[in-house]
Amino acid sequence: MCAPLRPAFDNCWVIKTAFTELLAVQHPIAQAGMGGATSPELVAAVSNAGGLGILGASDHEAAAIHELAHVIRSRTKRPYGINLLLHGADDDQMQAVLDVRPSVLSTAWPRDDQDLGAIFASAHERGIKVLHMVPTVADAAKAAAAGADVIIAQGTDGGGHIGLLGTAVIVPMVAREVAPTPVLAAGGIADGRGLAAMLALGAAGVLVGTRFLVTPESSLHAAFKKLIIDSDGSDTIVTDLADIMLGTDWPGAVERIARNRVVERWLGRTNELRRRRDEAVPAMREARRAGDVDEAIVYYGQSAALIHEVMPAGEVVAEMIREAESILRERLPSLVSD
Repeated sequence: MCAPLRPAFDNCWVIKTAFTELLAVQHPIAQAGMGGATSPELVAAVSNAGGLGILGASDHEAAAIHELAHVIRSRTKRPYGINLLLHGADDDQMQAVLDVRPSVLSTAWPRDDQDLGAIFASAHERGIKVLHMVPTVADAAKAAAAGADVIIAQGTDGGGHIGLLGTAVIVPMVAREVAPTPVLAAGGIADGRGLAAMLALGAAGVLVGTRFLVTPESSLHAAFKKLIIDSDGSDTIVTDLADIMLGTDWPGAVERIARNRVVERWLGRTNELRRRRDEAVPAMREARRAGDVDEAIVYYGQSAALIHEVMPAGEVVAEMIREAESILRERLPSLVSD
């Protein structure tokens, strides 16, 4: 039987965890912040489906954050979040997020000189919950001690900037370290099988990125969505090449990106890339705008192998829950004999 329905939820509340209780969401699924690939439409669609939609705001100035938050709130009354990458966030961006008061402030990749306790406290003072993503157990312990409400354990399976351990390893390690603080698993999760597996490893839910890129609501170029659909999961590489090209400094991070022509051109030639950055960066950014899959830096995870079609974000959430519930209710219990 379905658990009793909460007000405003019109579907069965089938998987109840510490994360769903804390955030007052229906399903233990959060959509990753993913920078410019997120849109108000995507965030609202995930939240309206019972998950937690999160807007990537690191590329937006304060005025844009206010405007985008207004659009999101006009499209959903359910909880949603805003993500900032702390190492590059300025005071105006942080203040804008605090001013619009999303349900959640999602953070990641701080500098060593940043005071996580003060950042998290400023959110809590406004009734905002804090989700903080970490690549190591030590970072998880530090964030939990600083007052994060939920820790996101990020594995190397994911796309974009990632940690150093596989998701199936980092998740139980972090869950044990920070208990009873809820943990979300991130990296390589694209369906209900992944959700069920992460719950078994001690997570209270999942943070999903690549699967939500391949939705009509995502602002990712259609050519890159097709690239992900066509991927067998082995066509990415873990490197710092994109950061070297863009001249960005991510503290202790590497990134998983598509291994395409522009990446092959510069692998092993990073000193030359630094010298020719003024030439390489505009060409790459134009390729991103044009949807050139060979000359653009494209971020996605190994879960691309599990994605076969563009699917509305709400259907992604519903299908993940249906599949996970079936595994938890039927397949796994059938493996245990009396």
